[in-house]
Amino acid sequence: MIAGWHDWLLADTPRSRGQARLGRLYISWLALRRNPLAVIGLAIVLLLLLMAALAPLLATHSPIAQDLTNRLQPPSAAHWLGTDELGRDIWSRIVHGSRLTLLIVVLVALTVGPFGLVIGTLAGYLGGWVDTLLMRLTDIFLAFPRLILALAFVAALGPGIENAVLAIAITLWPPYARLARAETLTIRGSDFIAAAQMQGASTPRIIVGHIAPLCLSSLIVRLTLDMAGIILTAAGLGFLGLGAQPPLPEWGAMISSGRGYVLDQWWLAAMPGLAIFIVSLGFNLLGDGLRDVLDPKQR
Repeated sequence: MIAGWHDWLLADTPRSRGQARLGRLYISWLALRRNPLAVIGLAIVLLLLLMAALAPLLATHSPIAQDLTNRLQPPSAAHWLGTDELGRDIWSRIVHGSRLTLLIVVLVALTVGPFGLVIGTLAGYLGGWVDTLLMRLTDIFLAFPRLILALAFVAALGPGIENAVLAIAITLWPPYARLARAETLTIRGSDFIAAAQMQGASTPRIIVGHIAPLCLSSLIVRLTLDMAGIILTAAGLGFLGLGAQPPLPEWGAMISSGRGYVLDQWWLAAMPGLAIFIVSLGFNLLGDGLRDVLDPKQR
């Protein structure tokens, strides 16, 4: 049965468009599987998704309930990763905090990816004053350090997870616009674009139907590699009190509350910091693997 599916997916002459697409996905999976580090990164990301989905079942305590009689307890059988200064279970807070981390990553990705793709493809395909205007706007955002600009936006909008997501997205889109523009410039002179123009295809149809799909692989790779930066920026905003507000179990805010006890009760800051490190490493490893699979220049 498995051999039959293998042969069907790798058929030289697919009988349908669906078979061809599944075959390309299967070939990409085979290439990704040959990279052990990429598989480890994929496993970490899948574990993050599983932890976020099953947070109520995996958590042993309430993430916000305080128990001052058990404050600053070291890791034990009752509290696997110890308790914080308010007696809250750190393991439960990290588990529920994975939902916040995943929410921030998904919202930022769904914002900067399409926005950068639209700006870049319009600038690259239309050229002229449109290209100049959009790229000078991009240069303005690129001129400021990302974290400083995010801090400025959050300070203006006010603390909160929604404003943190908006601030990160506003500061993150320019590289995607640059990348999409570069890809568009290499594609717009191709023969199939000229053929589409001769057939009367409109500019929106050419951009959406022909150019944007060819830019997606590069943007997906860049976005996966930027996931660690998104997580670190969100944690930095939470550390400064500008991200998710108490009592939400955000990993950066947990490190901030535990920094005053780092010499004696090290687990308060070390455990959420370790969670950030592992998740960031997973996205980086997965991004490197996807770059080898999706980027034809790396093959």
